[in-house]
Amino acid sequence: MPPPSTEASAGSDTILPDVLQPGLALVFCGTAAGRRSAAERAYYAHPGNLFWRALHESRLTPRQLAPAEFPQVTRYGIGLTDLAKRHAGNDNELPPGAFDVPALIVRIGRHGPRLLAFTSKNAARAVLGRSPDYGLQGETIGDTRLFVLPSPSGQARGHWDIGPWLALGELYRTVNASQRIPARRNVT
Repeated sequence: MPPPSTEASAGSDTILPDVLQPGLALVFCGTAAGRRSAAERAYYAHPGNLFWRALHESRLTPRQLAPAEFPQVTRYGIGLTDLAKRHAGNDNELPPGAFDVPALIVRIGRHGPRLLAFTSKNAARAVLGRSPDYGLQGETIGDTRLFVLPSPSGQARGHWDIGPWLALGELYRTVNASQRIPARRNVT
């Protein structure tokens, strides 16, 4: 796997850099950096956020990474991005139009990961235009399959379920073994 890399999304005014490169098996997409993540300049940095623990429990990483280690996820074929690159905070605090779906579609199309996992139904709803169930979706972005997860945010703890994360871990291992997932309907 190439060395860890980050790329800015359309300029230096982004809250967190994308962690994307060609050949990734899986990219996680959240809505926006939380205030703690923006302050620490690290993805999923709030201590109550279960993201890094869920990655490890799902066997997506061999150990639980600290938020500051986020650039290292590419070592495991994983990338990170958000729908709102220039705004931070809870979803209900973001201004209208903060989610840039067309830019996400361009980024995913350019890098072509095999899977894109939304870390909340809200992120998936913004892209799919419908309220999804958890799990693998019928739509694609190019050849990239889409997967919806329960939010790992501490504020969404009432909806937390590790089950879809474990299912994603199994799918990720299948994708890495076979290098492909049959495609379905494209959202673009």
